[in-house]
Amino acid sequence: MFSKSKINEPGPSADAPKPATPEKSATPAAAPKQSEFKASAPKPKPPASLLSADLHITGNMKTTGDINVEGTVEGDIRAHLLTIGESATIKGEVIADDVVVNGRIVGRVRGLKVRLTSTARVEGDIIHKTIAIESGAHFEGSVQRQDDPLNVGNKPARPAGQPSPAAKPE
Repeated sequence: MFSKSKINEPGPSADAPKPATPEKSATPAAAPKQSEFKASAPKPKPPASLLSADLHITGNMKTTGDINVEGTVEGDIRAHLLTIGESATIKGEVIADDVVVNGRIVGRVRGLKVRLTSTARVEGDIIHKTIAIESGAHFEGSVQRQDDPLNVGNKPARPAGQPSPAAKPE
């Protein structure tokens, strides 16, 4: 059941003959070329696009990558990771997997993970899967949790029994 450990047994001496190594076979199956099985390194993730503080963009932006905004954007933004810098202002809808707001957004925010830091200023609705709002953040609008907030077809529904915003009380 138990075997004796070979730790204390002496190893082969330096004078002992070394076993002969088998010669390489001429067939490609027995000796594959090194380049055939060379693993390629995964492509590195490109760095985030940086929109500097002196940049003013009018129009929509869409990427599968990351964007750091420090300037002003008048239009919608769709990205994987969107970071709004403290000096940035966005006037339009923001849609991203991860949204980190340090600056100002006037418009709707849709994200799987939305984080409003203490310097954030958001005027608009937030539709999210998870949200974090730090103390000091300024937020005016509604917050709604959805399992798939990135689906633009999902419009926030009014709870039953509430009048439409166009209806005026008498």
